Formats: sequence, structure tokens, C-alpha cells
Amino acid sequence: MNTRDKSAPADLPAVEKKLIPYGGYYTNREPGHDPELTEVGPGTPTGEYMRRFWHPVCMSMELTDTPRFLKILGEELVAFRDGSGRVGLLHAHCVHRGASLEYGKILERGISCCYHGMVFDVDGTCLRVPFPAGEEEEGERYRCSIRQGAYKAFERHGLVFAYMGPPEEEPPFPEWEGNFTVAETDELVPYSNFQHCNWLQVQDNAADNYHTMALHAKRQVTGEHYQGTTFDEVGAASMEVPPDMVFVPIQGGRGLACSGARRSDDGHMYIRVQHQVLPNLSLHAYTSEDGHKKKLFGRFHMIRWTVPVDDQNSKMLGWRVMGPGIDTRGIGDKSLVGYETIDFLEGQVAMRRPERFGKYKLEDMPPIPSDHRARAHYKDAQYAPGDYEAIISQRPIAIHALENPTKFDAGLYMFRKLLRDAVRGANPQAGPEQFAQWLRECEGSPNSYCSGNVFELPVGRTTEEEVTLRRLLARQVVAILTESEKLKGEARTAFVKTKLEALQQDVLVKRNA
Repeated sequence: MNTRDKSAPADLPAVEKKLIPYGGYYTNREPGHDPELTEVGPGTPTGEYMRRFWHPVCMSMELTDTPRFLKILGEELVAFRDGSGRVGLLHAHCVHRGASLEYGKILERGISCCYHGMVFDVDGTCLRVPFPAGEEEEGERYRCSIRQGAYKAFERHGLVFAYMGPPEEEPPFPEWEGNFTVAETDELVPYSNFQHCNWLQVQDNAADNYHTMALHAKRQVTGEHYQGTTFDEVGAASMEVPPDMVFVPIQGGRGLACSGARRSDDGHMYIRVQHQVLPNLSLHAYTSEDGHKKKLFGRFHMIRWTVPVDDQNSKMLGWRVMGPGIDTRGIGDKSLVGYETIDFLEGQVAMRRPERFGKYKLEDMPPIPSDHRARAHYKDAQYAPGDYEAIISQRPIAIHALENPTKFDAGLYMFRKLLRDAVRGANPQAGPEQFAQWLRECEGSPNSYCSGNVFELPVGRTTEEEVTLRRLLARQVVAILTESEKLKGEARTAFVKTKLEALQQDVLVKRNA
């Protein structure tokens, strides 16, 4: 659903589109964005859909001795941890006269407004109003007549999660695979990365598995001004190989399996399955895989929610899984993971690492640049752009009507369709009610398709054989994961690994026949 730009004059004459040399004049009109999927304020279709899910809203480190002002889904909010350790997430403006609670005082129980001293509990209950002595009864009646807007929130592994929908429709919090597949040797390390653009184009990037072959390739860097934006610089050149992609809607259209086949060397084929989950979650396999050694059913390396701030800003919040269980090459760096920083690749946020760690410590919360073109390291970013530059430069809200996709963009278009069907109610299984019921049936710990797999496979004797075998692997890995859906935990892991080993032998037989 695309609408004409409301800022354009109603009588703007139409200009025929002509694909001719120097024909910019014929393509200089901009239609409007896609409001159905990009706008997230209260009452909007996608905004109402997203409010039926749990989202991280900030890092735990952001909750200090003063309230934290936040903007989430277009709503101005204040987060705090009171003296008893409970987390509150309240509407920012006091229900009494509108003063912002960001200037309030955090108490042992709740928070008091700076203006007239009203005290509110974490659930929005008014605990105290400062009426004069002798007028306590009237004050009590007033106290019982007001309630501050509040949302349920809790902390988990350094992130603050909130549910901003109707309390009676609250779904279970999804503990994917029970423990997010974290090995006993590993840990979840939180991060928050601000993005100066609409949430959907950030989420699109996660489903665009093809961009790594250009954006994150050394050949894309100008004048050898390398800054850590490429996979080659972390020894994972296999991620720069153009992948042969297979996209499969899964789990009743609630998610998308993005299975990519890459030739990592003459003896190995790397099959990486990324799992996109409605409305805004992405689960990523090992991001530093070199693909030189057989590996079956590697699990989560990065867990990420794309959370709308408003229609033109968003945040990537999530966890990096750190430790030898997942990071078999020892590439990860915990000292680079936190507020406005992540160790994945340089170029994930507006502030580059020399500034982030030259001026600030990991535990600091540096100010976020307001304009990407006004950054001190703007030219450095031009030499070696990262995900941040590619995503936010699509305009504050990407205009879908101007896109000219190739088949390699199929993943993000399929995900948009899944989202649109869910928002419109065209797929009830992905609607809030049945989605929540599915989570309850999974006991709050659904299985994920996210996996990294390196198969031993010599290069095909012909190009046709090479293409046939890599596509077979990409499809069959997803089929095996689908077959394992009714199993849980160690039983599922054993089943999948056994099936993948059989697939390994089958593809070798086909190659050597």
C-alpha cells in the first residue's frame, strides 16, 4: 500500500517516467512511503500489531539514579528502577498537569513528580497526593481518581523488556529454545544501537542476506581505507561470497527461514540459516564463520530486535552470544559490546569506534549524533560504509514504490508480505491471538531454525552440478529443521545432527557418482 506524498501539492502534474541517459528529470518525483507497515504510533495498523508483543526498550545500564526518558513506538515514556529493584515504564507526562517524570525523583517505591509531588507506583497507581493537613479525605478521593499510564516491564540479561498492549492480551515472553541456545561456557551480552531511520528498513537489512557480498567486502572500500567494516578483515571471507538463497515461510507464517549456500573453499559448502520472526526479531548464526571445517547445527550468535522509536528512528537491541561454545574462532570482543557499540563489524551505529572509545568508556552513554552527514568521521564512513550508512541513507522512511528489486531481494519482500498479512488479519496464525496461543503451546520456548552448517563437499565437476548440490543443501537443511519441530532440547539437537550427517553423506554420494 503506497500513498502519494502528503506534502506534495494535490495538483502536482504527472511526469512520464523515461529511462534515458541523463534522464533524472523524468524520475525525480517521490511518492509517499508505505504507511501501513512503516507507521507505528497508537492506532496505526502496524503499531497496534507490534504492541501485542514484548520488546526490549533499553539496556539495564540506562536505569540509573535518575529516570530515563525514552521514546518507543512513538510514545514518550520514562523508565526507572525504584529503590526496591522494580522496573517502571510510565507515560512521561504526569497525569496531573503534564510535567515530565524524567525530572521526577525515584523513591523506594515508585517515582514522584517534580512539579507537585504526586507519587506513582510502577503499575501506574497513584500512591500519594500532597493535600494540606485536614484535607486528607479529599486528597484520598483525588488519589483514587487518577492513574498514570504504565506498561509492564522486566529485566533479562542486561535488557529491559516491556509489553505495551492491552494487559488482558499479554502473551508469554518467548524464551527461544528455552535458553536462546547459549552453551554453558557462553553468555548473553546486551547491546543497543540507535538507527536514524524507520524500523522496517533496518529489519529489511536482516532479511537481505545478499548485501554481505558487496557492502562487507574489501573490494568495496575506497583507497584501502579499511576500518573493520568487512568480513575479510575478521577472517570470514566466505561471507563475502554471493549466496544462493532459499526463503521459506515457517511456523504458520510467523517467521521466515533464510537459507544461504556459499562456497567457502574448494572442499566445503557453508549453509547459513537466518531466522526472521514477526514482527521484528532476527536470529543470526555465527557471524565469523570461515567455513574451512565441518560443522553441523551451530546455533545463535546474535539475537536482535528492531524496535521503533518513532516513524523516523529506531533501535537495534539484543544480545551477542560470547564464549568458546559459539565463537569457535575466538573473534568476539566483549569489550566492544554495549551502548552504541557492537563487536560484529564496524559501521553499525553513527559513531565510529575511534570516537566511541577515544572519548568514552564502554560503560558510558555517549550522546547520539543527530545528523549522519555532520559527523566528524563522515569522510571515513564514505571510504568504508557499514550497515548503518547503507540503511539510514535510504531516506528517513524508505520509499518502497521507488525500489527495483532483483530475485536476491526476495527475502525482505517475503517478510514484508508476512507482516502485512499478519497486520491485516489475512493470516490468523500470525495474528496476536493465535501467535500468543502458539507460544503457550510451546511453553514459551519455541524452536528456531537459526543454524550455521559447514558441509564437506568438493567443488562440482560442472557449474550445473555445483548449483544443483548447493541448492539441494540449502533446501534440505530447512526441511530437516521443519521435520524436527515437534522435538525439544537435546532430543531435537540429536535428531537434527543425525539428519544433517545423513544429508552430508547423501550429497557426497551425489557429488562422487
